[in-house]
Amino acid sequence: MYAWLSYGSVDRDYFLRREFSFTFAGDIYARYKAFADLDSLSRDIRKNVPRKIDIGAVYNVSPRDKATYGKAFVPLEKELVFDIDMTDYDAVRICCKGGNVCNSCWVWMRIAQLVLHRALTEDFGFKHVLWVYSGRRGLHGWVCDARARRLSNDAREAIVNYLSVLSGGDGKKRKVDVGGRLHPSLKRAFVSVLEPYFEEYILPEQGVLASPESTSEVLAYIPHAELRDELARSFDKEPNAEQRWQDLKASVTHALDTGVIGAGTNPIYDIVFHYAYPRLDVNVSTGLNHLLKSPFCVHPSTGRVCVPLSPVDKDVEAFDPA
Repeated sequence: MYAWLSYGSVDRDYFLRREFSFTFAGDIYARYKAFADLDSLSRDIRKNVPRKIDIGAVYNVSPRDKATYGKAFVPLEKELVFDIDMTDYDAVRICCKGGNVCNSCWVWMRIAQLVLHRALTEDFGFKHVLWVYSGRRGLHGWVCDARARRLSNDAREAIVNYLSVLSGGDGKKRKVDVGGRLHPSLKRAFVSVLEPYFEEYILPEQGVLASPESTSEVLAYIPHAELRDELARSFDKEPNAEQRWQDLKASVTHALDTGVIGAGTNPIYDIVFHYAYPRLDVNVSTGLNHLLKSPFCVHPSTGRVCVPLSPVDKDVEAFDPA
């Protein structure tokens, strides 16, 4: 971890200016800890045995001097990080809820890693991206390129906005509107990841179109009332969810070809993105002073190790979170 976070000692005191946060029994936090080198970090961990270690930003001075500098103590850089938490999928998963995770819902983490990794490397040109199992119910991404570490909060927010498609709170039925012609990045995600994973895993395993509630949620994306009613009647006669989906795709495609649904929208895209596209915690990614659990440590609640998942096209498929 020292070799990683010192980045070859780009500055003599670079590691010393990095914030660490330790959590002890009883949820007692010790923030703004700093260490001059590997030995001092190792000694402190062995002496105090924290239950959890979080990593923060690199500041203009050592975090141990925070009180001395007051408002002049500011974060300068940090890895661009992403936190994908399974609880954000509770509205669309039926296999588990809350902190529980199984192989069926881990599919969403596979999707998130595949989609985000390609966007970060191909669209933004980042080369050093580390993916780590959170130890409980999700996935953390660390973009470690020098230019990623030096991004401002506004630049981080712009990247997260580029990577986000869902909007609206729990009371909003339609959370996605990606348009009739997908941006190349979204098109790549839809063709290579989202649609195949949706049809092979999410549709049959997560009750999509298998209940009145799910059917209503899906049909809310059909903008034409008569077509929506026609599909609802056809679903009454067809109990199989996968066949319902094929019927919906055929009907929507015909409606698009004939102009019944305008070219400015495509319900098939919206439905698949609604169920399958990564759901990001914006605040984790945009704030320089936001902490994130360290890779390689043990999660205090589960006892599981926060192990890296790499390469992206291998480990993420084989990983078993249960």
